[in-house]
Amino acid sequence: MRKFRKVLITGISGSGGSHLAEYIIKNHKAEVHGLYRWHSTAHLRNLENIKSKITLHECDLNDFSSLARIIGEIKPDVIFHLASHTNVRVSFINPIAVMQNNVMITANLLEAIRMVKVDPVILLASTAECYGLIDPKNVPIKEDCPMNPQNPYAVSKAAQDLLSHLYFKSYGLKVIRTRAFTYINPRRGDLFATTFAKQIALIEAGFQKELRHGNLKSKRTIIDVRDIMEGYWMVVSKGKIGEVYNIGGLMTITVGEVLGVLKKHAKCKIPSRLDKSLLRPSEVLIQIPDTTKIEKDTGWRPKYTFEESIKFLLDHVREEVSKGL
Repeated sequence: MRKFRKVLITGISGSGGSHLAEYIIKNHKAEVHGLYRWHSTAHLRNLENIKSKITLHECDLNDFSSLARIIGEIKPDVIFHLASHTNVRVSFINPIAVMQNNVMITANLLEAIRMVKVDPVILLASTAECYGLIDPKNVPIKEDCPMNPQNPYAVSKAAQDLLSHLYFKSYGLKVIRTRAFTYINPRRGDLFATTFAKQIALIEAGFQKELRHGNLKSKRTIIDVRDIMEGYWMVVSKGKIGEVYNIGGLMTITVGEVLGVLKKHAKCKIPSRLDKSLLRPSEVLIQIPDTTKIEKDTGWRPKYTFEESIKFLLDHVREEVSKGL
């Protein structure tokens, strides 16, 4: 097992980066550094509980010189690359901005590591959206399933995935890629479960009359964000350099069924209706992973139940609504 003394997380103030920082602080003895943009829309309040235990660095990953300087100063022995524009629906509206940001920040990071001559293990956090529309014969989805992305965000993540693997093969960077499947993350407001839960909390508090939703037919395997963060750590600690690993849950359910479960946990009746503006131009209807590889190589398995994740989600959004957030 690899041991790490200095950790660097890109996008640390975001929904995933903040959970990862919390996981590391709680479970491992490592010095945690994080990059965040001074003009970011991410909320530093995500780090409120651990800000005294981490070191933050203002850095836009599009600024190569600043990025290279900070990496040279920190000299991390593991880097978790989580920073990206992640909203799928918005990527259809602003495809160029999403592509330019996600591809170039990854190119800058990899090139800065190469130029500064540090040698960290690098985790490229990608997504199951890269698989896109798949042949039914490929379900459950294995890591060698062809990528067929169906939205600009997914295309940008596929580009990150391929580019990072190229730097492994061509320059010897110690890259490991992960592709996370659908997860419950209370801090990421664009995920369908989070938007549903937030609207339920607003309706309970009397601030909203009905819940609006998009497509409910997609089938997903759900995992808790906290399990994903442990998976990231297990991959960099025990995973094989140059490989790619699916990270996904055990609970397979449709988007509509998730909404039904959330409604059952509501404190009042929740009227809902289809809002066509929430439909995507292209929908991915099934995302069910095969996680045999990560389980075999690292021993990782999800720990949180679906019910625990739902409670985690509703508790968070209700607290935010109570604070007017």
